[in-house]
Amino acid sequence: MKPLHSTALFRLAVLGPLASRERFAHGELAQMIRELARKNYHIPNSQHVRISEKTIESWYYQWLKDGIEGLAPKVRNDRGQSKIPPELQAAIIDCKKENTKRSIKTIQEHLERQGIATKGQLTRSSIHRLLQQQGLSRPTQTLPAIERRSFEAQYANETWYGDVMHGPCFSIDGKQRKVYLVSLMDDASRLITHSAFCLGEKAVDIEGVLKQAVLKRGLCRKLVIDNGSAYRAGSLQSICARLDIRLIYCRPFEPESKGKLERWHRVVHQQFVSELVDEKITTLADINARLWAWIDTIYHLREHSSLDKQTPLARFQQDLPRHRTLGLLANHLDEIFYHREQRAVKKDGTISFNNQRYEVDYTLVGQQVAIVFDPHEQKVLYVESINDGRCLGPATPVNRMANNHRKRVRTTSENNPVQSKKATPPKDSIVEHALQDQERSLGARASQSFADQSANYPTKTSADTGDQSD
Repeated sequence: MKPLHSTALFRLAVLGPLASRERFAHGELAQMIRELARKNYHIPNSQHVRISEKTIESWYYQWLKDGIEGLAPKVRNDRGQSKIPPELQAAIIDCKKENTKRSIKTIQEHLERQGIATKGQLTRSSIHRLLQQQGLSRPTQTLPAIERRSFEAQYANETWYGDVMHGPCFSIDGKQRKVYLVSLMDDASRLITHSAFCLGEKAVDIEGVLKQAVLKRGLCRKLVIDNGSAYRAGSLQSICARLDIRLIYCRPFEPESKGKLERWHRVVHQQFVSELVDEKITTLADINARLWAWIDTIYHLREHSSLDKQTPLARFQQDLPRHRTLGLLANHLDEIFYHREQRAVKKDGTISFNNQRYEVDYTLVGQQVAIVFDPHEQKVLYVESINDGRCLGPATPVNRMANNHRKRVRTTSENNPVQSKKATPPKDSIVEHALQDQERSLGARASQSFADQSANYPTKTSADTGDQSD
């Protein structure tokens, strides 16, 4: 049985009131067509909702003549046949095969420049239809195939993945703000070591999530992250080096290497974000409180198909004896996550940070130091030596009013043993040598000048004295 075309069925549904009548009174057919034209329709493959009276009338008479087959769209007799002359078709195909990256515009200009086609003879659509018919409408793939294989870490906390998901907009503190989900996932167990919504995707946001992850789940051995500028920050590299975590960057434009985390992002969109009630979200803490509750009570306790029906939490706890703990690093964790920037101490014993000046020990004047600050609060804490990381004292905001009455410390011979020692003159002075060289040079020049002057005056002869001989 021949299948009926979906367009023919739609048109017959429009003609329903007309097709069910056998006879019409004078003017009744035209009146019914006008009423049908006033209605709105869901027209297949079209954004229009109205059908003109003339179109409905033509459909009706086609149905009377050929039945429902007359309502099916007609296929053009010349469909698939190009109207371009055969010799010109061959030239277009050869031009494309010669260089498959050539665009339609380039082919058109090339043939016109060669005199094969006159200007305006070819159109973009006609060339495109010909190339599409010949299977040449797209450039061939010249990139080498990349072998990809599914993999999984053998133990939990061996490899973590980190990435950022662009989230929706919420009313945060009275303003519409876009949020970003920063997540770290354990590869072996699919457990989310930590995840949080932030107002940006900067290095400080990623480092904050990493700090909470190591506090809750211990230390991983490898951290695989994206290749973006935020992940390339020197602060993140320093933190991972101090925690003995190997930092690995994915290849650019290859999200397949983080497929597990991309799948996690899709789950968050489908099962968490879609369930949020916007009226109950007023701060970033409101979103994160719901996120952490959903992760701990639903996601971590749900059986995972890739874990042999184990839950992520159970699979993670299975390797607890192998986990790396913070140990003594826990006492210095805040210091590890502090940021450091190099500064030069000015003559007044101050350094600058974020357009504010801070006082340090006056003995550091002229030296290069590392200023240590909390990146989240942008609060300066102290300064360190750039050579060995030794603490060189606190850094306090400058108080000019207090400095107006502050007693200055002066270095004298009594409290500065370096200055109290009299400098010992060198035994072999370069200056003395220079003076001796100059004296010898001047003496030689004077002697040479006297000799030159003597040569210019000849010795007297007997004729010059007036003596004559007979």
